[in-house]
Amino acid sequence: MPGEDGPEPELKGPLRRCIVTRESLPKEAMIRFVLGPDRQVVPDLAGRLPGRGMWLSARADVLERGLTRGAFSRAARGQVQLPPDLRARIETGLRVRIRDQVGLARRAGQAVGGFQQVREWLQAGRAAVLVEASDGSPAERARLMGSRKAPVIDVLTARELGAVFGRDHAVHVAIAPGRIADMLVQEAGRLAAVSGIANGAGT
Repeated sequence: MPGEDGPEPELKGPLRRCIVTRESLPKEAMIRFVLGPDRQVVPDLAGRLPGRGMWLSARADVLERGLTRGAFSRAARGQVQLPPDLRARIETGLRVRIRDQVGLARRAGQAVGGFQQVREWLQAGRAAVLVEASDGSPAERARLMGSRKAPVIDVLTARELGAVFGRDHAVHVAIAPGRIADMLVQEAGRLAAVSGIANGAGT
């Protein structure tokens, strides 16, 4: 068996082992990395790139330890190249995944935008998740939600949300229950954990 600091094969099944903490966690709570050309460490946010995966818990402190204490080199059994902007690549990539999921929901008829339509979905119990512009008005958000509770994701700007809906900007978006809503919550959770910043208004 490999030693405490030695490389280990990927676990089979829904759990993966963090190369820093050695904890076994669900893949949804982790970030996968692979080696690219010139042995550069590449984040594989979708978990689909070829190659042996190296998994880190999606936490800011774990990522920092992984970048500074040689965990990737040990897992890869040799020297690796760590891009200086690796953390930024992860955060940007997760933001893109969230934006793309909102776009997928729109095309599938599982999303609406605009204050009035979102309020109607909330009142009817059709909104599983709210995606709110990060630069929107907190007072308007509070007025929209009232006493209703729903997960809130607020990592995209009004311009970014607007582009998904073919508008200059969008502030309020509601997502219907289903796999896309679940994925949005998952990705927002990973982004919040990696960045160390709490997301939105919670539930």
